[in-house]
Amino acid sequence: MLYSLLFRHVIARFMDAEDIHHLTMRALRGIQATPGAAPLLRRVFAPRDPALRVAALGLEFPGPLGLAAGFDKDAVAYEALGAFGFGHVEIGTLTGRPQPGNPRPRLFRLLPDRAVVNRMGFNNRGSSDAAERLRARRRTAGGTIVGVNIGKTKAVPESEAAADYVASAERLAPFADYLVVNVSSPNTPGLRNLQAVEVLRPLLTAVREAADRAAPDRHVPLLVKIAPDLADDDVDAVADLALDLGLDGVIATNTTISRDGLTSPAALTEETGGLSGAPLKARSVEVLRRLRARTGDRLVLISVGGIESADDVWERVRAGATLVQGYTGMIYGGPFWAWRVHRDLSRRLRGSAFRTLSEARAAAPATRKAA
Repeated sequence: MLYSLLFRHVIARFMDAEDIHHLTMRALRGIQATPGAAPLLRRVFAPRDPALRVAALGLEFPGPLGLAAGFDKDAVAYEALGAFGFGHVEIGTLTGRPQPGNPRPRLFRLLPDRAVVNRMGFNNRGSSDAAERLRARRRTAGGTIVGVNIGKTKAVPESEAAADYVASAERLAPFADYLVVNVSSPNTPGLRNLQAVEVLRPLLTAVREAADRAAPDRHVPLLVKIAPDLADDDVDAVADLALDLGLDGVIATNTTISRDGLTSPAALTEETGGLSGAPLKARSVEVLRRLRARTGDRLVLISVGGIESADDVWERVRAGATLVQGYTGMIYGGPFWAWRVHRDLSRRLRGSAFRTLSEARAAAPATRKAA
């Protein structure tokens, strides 16, 4: 495959990981700014098989595979990304204040492990800037479904975290198809402490109230994104809290601080930050199955971590995922990766006993509630 050869022998050897990301974003911004370009690409690459459609969060997704937060941080290229075959695009993570993130270098490829380590640190222009850009977005049929992921500004102390999230929610909820509270990145000091349910409950309650105030004419779906490094009991506690608060869903999982089983050189595996890609696959599925067992069909479950192929998407759907997201898979798979995954998933579905993807998920075993 041409991209695979180009990636391994040119991009990975001679181009810094963050530099190539910025080049890619410039190209995508150019596509999005060119009248007619994104719709033309969408006609070629968007999922077209009706059997792949997913009704969730009050929306109809053209396919289950979306782009995870972290790629289009500032809401500058979501229509172009959607045109390349993603069923939805999650922008951000956006913080209450602009911030540069951590010093470079902060993005590392682990080629033997098909993984990436990042310690970007929520680098973004802030939620006010993104809100102004999203204000001009036309939420029309056929356009990209856009989720908005919000996090804590690094300079804001934990005691003031709720106010920081609320500020972003008030600015962004009117323009979001769904809203995500990110309390699980390992790259903002103290952020993961917010996953403790006694802290998370008032935070999510405040964000829910802020979204309702900002968008009184509609229900903006609210989800929480959790880490793979949570203990099983803590996963259960977050699931119970989500049900108790009436959240719309859980995204599982973010990047991991674990380095178990890696084969890349120590100089790379010892870099601090969150690990994404193939090594997360097993734990991501474990967390998904646990959430499914705990919540049944009462929450939308979006599975993230180690998605590389249609087989991975199929496994997550059969384990109870409503939707899936990828990021590192696109880095290794290239610009047409989402289109290929949806194409192969259509073929996989046609060879199964199910007529639609939603039917396949409905038949997923909902095991008894985890003890």
